[in-house]
Amino acid sequence: MPLVSVVMPVYNSAATLGAAVRSVLTQTHSDLELLITDDKSSDGSMDLLMEFARQDKRVLPESAPEQGGAGRARNLAIERARGDYVAFLDSDDMWLPEKTERQIEFAAAGTAPLTFTSYFKMDADYDGESTDFIPNGRVVRAREHVDYRAMLVRDYIGALTAMYDRNVLGTRLMPEMRKRQDYALWLSIMRDGADAWGLPEPLAVYRAHQAGSLSSNKMSLIPYNWALYREHEGLSVPRATRALTGAVWQSLRNSRI
Repeated sequence: MPLVSVVMPVYNSAATLGAAVRSVLTQTHSDLELLITDDKSSDGSMDLLMEFARQDKRVLPESAPEQGGAGRARNLAIERARGDYVAFLDSDDMWLPEKTERQIEFAAAGTAPLTFTSYFKMDADYDGESTDFIPNGRVVRAREHVDYRAMLVRDYIGALTAMYDRNVLGTRLMPEMRKRQDYALWLSIMRDGADAWGLPEPLAVYRAHQAGSLSSNKMSLIPYNWALYREHEGLSVPRATRALTGAVWQSLRNSRI
């Protein structure tokens, strides 16, 4: 059975952290390690993580040496990874029980080193467990195949569903950027020649605002997207403008789900 290294950054997430962790520990594919980096939380998140670690040896929490944001926290966890696959989950989202098993089967069948899946959206105040989640009509559909050129126009990969094969790609860290590090990582992998393949089955649950809303947080990502296109990917102004238009359109579209 392949070992899956699950990367989770945490910052003041005590209210949702338990459900996120349990959604990993109840996976039907049980051969995994949950690598958690606490980014200097002040709400007791680390105490909760240590209790999980006492109960299950697969939970491996670590405190960041200094507060550095989600990207740095993820990289600290990735650097500890021992698994054949590296997967990502934030501390306010959840995986459905068969997510890891189904995605490994999908990746192996198509020899795909970078995969992602469709996912559900839930309201921010959802207080249930992944095992209690009732599928709803709020689904962000995974595109079947995405190459680097398509990915520049739009980020098709939901980070909570992404998984890459370390045996093929090696250990890949996120670029040191304040935001949009996940998008930059997918782009860097795909720029090196590995396309991404999407599993149509929704296998994760993203905590979001009510359908029809577009949070100010999403709009605040515009300058970070622009910096990513221009500085990290070296796009010309026309190509960066086209990519940014696609990113804004995607946010508008997904906000209506």
